[in-house]
Amino acid sequence: MDFMALLGIGLLTGVTTALFGFGGGFVAVPVVVWANAALGPDAMRVAVATSALVMLVNAGFATAVTPRRTLAALRGGGPLLALLAAGAAAGAFAVRYAPAGPVRWAFLGYLALTIADLALRPGFLRPHPRPRPRPLADTTAPARGPLPAALGLPIGAVAAFLGVGGSVLTVPAMRRAGHPMRLATVLANPLTLVVTLPATAVSLGGTVDSAAAQAHAQLVGLVDLRAAGALLLGALPVIALLRRRPPRIPDRVHAWAYLLLLCVMTAAMAFAG
Repeated sequence: MDFMALLGIGLLTGVTTALFGFGGGFVAVPVVVWANAALGPDAMRVAVATSALVMLVNAGFATAVTPRRTLAALRGGGPLLALLAAGAAAGAFAVRYAPAGPVRWAFLGYLALTIADLALRPGFLRPHPRPRPRPLADTTAPARGPLPAALGLPIGAVAAFLGVGGSVLTVPAMRRAGHPMRLATVLANPLTLVVTLPATAVSLGGTVDSAAAQAHAQLVGLVDLRAAGALLLGALPVIALLRRRPPRIPDRVHAWAYLLLLCVMTAAMAFAG
């Protein structure tokens, strides 16, 4: 039954990856906490690590099936990508040594603050108009990435520490920079890929101290391979389908759906075991 429940949540992570840029992070974390409740406080660490692996595969697959012309918006984003990866490595190391209880409350607190920010501060539900593009003849201006490079380090660190992948941070930032939801959510996947690669590598080398880990032969490092496999089995076909036939969602409806999904997952995490 646990496997079937994880498979069903995997379907949801496929939808959130394709439509909202969430590789599974804030969807997967509450579910994996629930599935590993026997680990006690270590369940949160396992959930963050498992979430990183799920997001790595989901985001990688979603990026691979994204049209190259869409990914061209990342040109000039090399410094951003490097800082995202560096921040993610630091965040993943930090969560290995942080007390599990505070990590869970930090996860909840961050989501609650994000929800309040998106709902109350202008720029997300109704984005600012984008700056006028530079003339085609102006070839001297440098290429510009989707976000300022300076944001890469803190975004990567927070995303890896909390197991949210980065999309919870990058989509609102790109939205406020003037990008429509459709582009912001699509570009969130390659950014999530950069964050989760070092985070997953660090997590695979971690250990669980709980005596209950003896009964969890599926753990590799801090990663629950059974939970990750079930989530991915449900997610990948959905991503392929929605990338091939993306639904047309009005921009404002897309933004409201993103916000409501955050609310649902915050409630789920609050009541997770």
